[in-house]
This record gives sequence, structure tokens and C-alpha cells, in this order.
Amino acid sequence: MELTLYPFELRFRHTFTISRKSKDVQPLLVAELKQDGFSGLGETADNAYYNITVPDLMKAINAHRAFIEGYRLDTPEAFWEAMYPRLADNMFALCALDLAAHDLYAKKLGKKLYEVWGLDPSHNPLTDYTIGIDTVENMVKKLREFPWPIYKIKLGTKEDIAIITELRKHTTATFRVDANCAWGVDETLRNAAAFKNLGVEFIEQPMPAADWDGMKKVFSESTLPLIADESCIVEADVQKCHGYFHGINIKLTKCGGITPARRMILEAKSLGMKVMTGSMNESTVGTSAVAHLLPYLDYVDMDGPLLLAEDTADGVQIRDGVIYYAKGNGTGAELHRAF
Repeated sequence: MELTLYPFELRFRHTFTISRKSKDVQPLLVAELKQDGFSGLGETADNAYYNITVPDLMKAINAHRAFIEGYRLDTPEAFWEAMYPRLADNMFALCALDLAAHDLYAKKLGKKLYEVWGLDPSHNPLTDYTIGIDTVENMVKKLREFPWPIYKIKLGTKEDIAIITELRKHTTATFRVDANCAWGVDETLRNAAAFKNLGVEFIEQPMPAADWDGMKKVFSESTLPLIADESCIVEADVQKCHGYFHGINIKLTKCGGITPARRMILEAKSLGMKVMTGSMNESTVGTSAVAHLLPYLDYVDMDGPLLLAEDTADGVQIRDGVIYYAKGNGTGAELHRAF
């Protein structure tokens, strides 16, 4: 296969703030794999929480360029198994390659990726749209600027109940709350009780990932479902989260791509847990890949291209929460001609 890497720094429409940090630019890396006249695209993101940078991602992938370019793709799963021992310490890098391999494989078969898996997309869930932490006035302004059926509200302030109370006055949309590890046990239980009457569907990662004792108590007493994010990174974490969370949010970048994500989905469902996939603010390349997992999912947060002021590619379209697949095969993502 032929390997090409494309680094990007894309601007956000608005400063994006969560409980840990704010940022105005999202660095991303797109990987392209070519074989037999077909091209596949994959994407991954930098992330300070996991100490991941685009230069480090490129270095990790380029260290295995000779192996990759000497490899002949049979199935994406076989390629993932071949690359895993080489990139076991960098799931973000493995993700970009795995997504590109899936895109390439489906194109060679002349099918959309979900068709390769025999899935029916007729009942796909809607995606939410994220409102980052800001002044209440600015958060209300963002709601009005972007009418949407489901919002994910980033929290982690001293005024979280007041924020949701005020936002509820301005929309009848469903709310999902994401605290990004910012709360403790008492705060989580108190907020859940208040949010239950304010149209909040669930709470995502209320407490630090290491606080399993706290999560056990919250799980047994919370009035709202709890979804793991930072507590569920790779496949081994699914079983760990059972009995501590009602569901898991799978990030393709964190777990190493579509190949392990599909296994995580099936395991979580076998345990009776809800399943969601989330965004790391990927552009349309990564978001188009996530879209093909939709028939498996209960919830999805794939609003990266909506939050960004710039994009890398054409692909899936998102309107009023509904995801529309691109016409092309594979994931449907095609890099803009400028790149």
C-alpha cells in the first residue's frame, strides 16, 4: 500500500471549552492508504489529556512506513492485528490507519462500509450538538444560533444547575450533560436529581476515571443514567465499566479504530449496556467513518464538522441531527481538492 499523511490545524467556530481546558484550534491527522487504484482515508486527533500531538502521531506511523507500504491489504481486521503489536502504545495512530483500511476495503468491494457489515441504517440515532462551557448568556446565544433536537451541554462549574435551568427556558430539545470528570459523588447525585426534571437524558463521565468506588455509589443511587467516557478507553475497559455505568461512549481515536470499536459494541450490548460513539472534534473524514457504526448505536455524538469553521473533506452531511451518507462507497469521505 502507499501511505500519505496530511496534518491539519482547523479553527473552531467558537472557542471550545470543557471542564479541563479551552481551545480555538483542533490539530488533526488524516492518513491515506492506496492500493490497486483505490484510496482509503482515516483520521485521528491530538489530545492534551492523553498527551497526544500530531507530530508524535506522524512519528509513530512513519516509524512503520516500510512495513505498511510493503503490506498488501486483505481485510481491515487482519491489517489491524498486524499493526497492533507495532502501535500498541499509540491507539490514536492505529485509529487513523484502521479507518483508512476500512474505507479502502469497502471501496474495493464496491460497497458502503455499513453494507459490508450487512447493517440497516433506517433507524439510525440522531447526533447531538455540543455547547461548550461559557457564560450562560453565550450558551443561550449558541442555542439560538444553532437550533437542534439534542444538545450535549459541557459542565463542570459551580453553577451547573443554574446553567441547565436557564438553558431549559430557551429550548424544548433533549439535553445530555458531560462533566468530563469534574464532579464528586455528592455533586453528581445532587445534579442528577435536579437535572431529571429539566429534560436531561443522561450524564456522561461525571467523576474522575480512577474513582471506581465513587462511581459504584453513584451508579446505585443516581436518578439519571451514567455513560462512561474517560473510564472506557480500550476493549478491556468495557467489562470494568459494567456495574459502574449504564453505558459506554466509544471514541475511535482512543480505542484504536473501527476494528476494536465493533468488538466493544457487541460486548457492551451483551452486558445490557447502552452504546454511544463520540467525537474528538474530527473533521468530515473521521465523522464519515463513525456514521457507518450508527445502526449499532443507541446514541451518537458526531458533531465535529459542525463545531469546526474549516473542514478537510466532503462526506456525510448532518442536518437537524439526521446523518445523510455520501453517495460514494467506503466511508464516503473525499479530501478537498486543495489537499
